Amino acid sequence: MSEPAKAWDEGGPERLYTVSRGRAPHEPRQRPVELVSLIVARAEPEPGMAPEAAAVLRMCPFPLSVAEISAYLVLPVSTVTVILAELLGDGRVEARAPVPAAVLPDPELLQAVMHGLQKL
Repeated sequence: MSEPAKAWDEGGPERLYTVSRGRAPHEPRQRPVELVSLIVARAEPEPGMAPEAAAVLRMCPFPLSVAEISAYLVLPVSTVTVILAELLGDGRVEARAPVPAAVLPDPELLQAVMHGLQKL
């Protein structure tokens, strides 16, 4: 006997393959983006656009990291990277380097300032 047909799992690999249209994250046409790259939309969603790509354009009027976009879309980073690479290639989004962490001042300088303030 054959098994009854199972319902399509929303989080299964078939859905991810469909969303990414079968492309791998690092095909030659695509520029790789990092997990902390900031994405900003440069265009509005158009009719007929993939729902996930349209969602990215709607959620990124201000910079969002790739990790945040992945969390909001409830998709793996690898799938979001494929979507973003296509949008980058079409000029619909811009990828920015993450804001660098502030460089901490020298601890000796901080101690000297603290001692100087204490003497006042």
